[in-house]
Amino acid sequence: MCEVLQYQGFETALSLERFGRYLEWAGGDREKAILLYSLNTRISEAFYPSLQMLEVSLRNRIHTVMTDLYNNRWIFDERLILNARHQEQIASAREDIKESKKEETPDRVVAELTFSFWTAMLGPSHDALWNQGLHKIAKKADGKGLRRKDLSSPLTPIRVLRNRIAHHEPIIAWNLRKHHSNIQNIILWLSPAAHDWCNDHCRFNAVYPTQRIELIK
Repeated sequence: MCEVLQYQGFETALSLERFGRYLEWAGGDREKAILLYSLNTRISEAFYPSLQMLEVSLRNRIHTVMTDLYNNRWIFDERLILNARHQEQIASAREDIKESKKEETPDRVVAELTFSFWTAMLGPSHDALWNQGLHKIAKKADGKGLRRKDLSSPLTPIRVLRNRIAHHEPIIAWNLRKHHSNIQNIILWLSPAAHDWCNDHCRFNAVYPTQRIELIK
């Protein structure tokens, strides 16, 4: 009886709708559903070091290269920020800095902008910028250059995955080994030193099951 009450309390804490997804995957087995939820939580946690390093190193590499190409105030140049929504994000970041009574600097504005902003900098609307020099943000381990799509294609689902983790949503139905490998590769292209740090601190391979996660769909 105690176990049943604990399960009912657990469902209420998560909401029936959220826990219902795990129940479906577990074929109605509440105990298995909780185990799946716990696994989802551990894997989400294990993604944090790599996602953190990806986001920070991507924005800093773009900022460094754009500063070299133009100047450190490039982020305020509307000729370089082509998307109106992204211009609004920059304006919002500047307003937040102002309200916090901090000095507005390019570095502070860069740090305020979201991961989606930086991934969009690698979108097709910035092809010309990529060709002019933005391509210098990354290179393969053998020193060869990359196409814009080598970064933008895997970054699109990685951004969605990152947002799902941030909002505590289920991710165990995803091909997580593939996405984790893509994250690691991009970090290596951006910064070998950052990649070495991830290898020392990331627990994904230790946490992710060696056998396929069985989900009833």
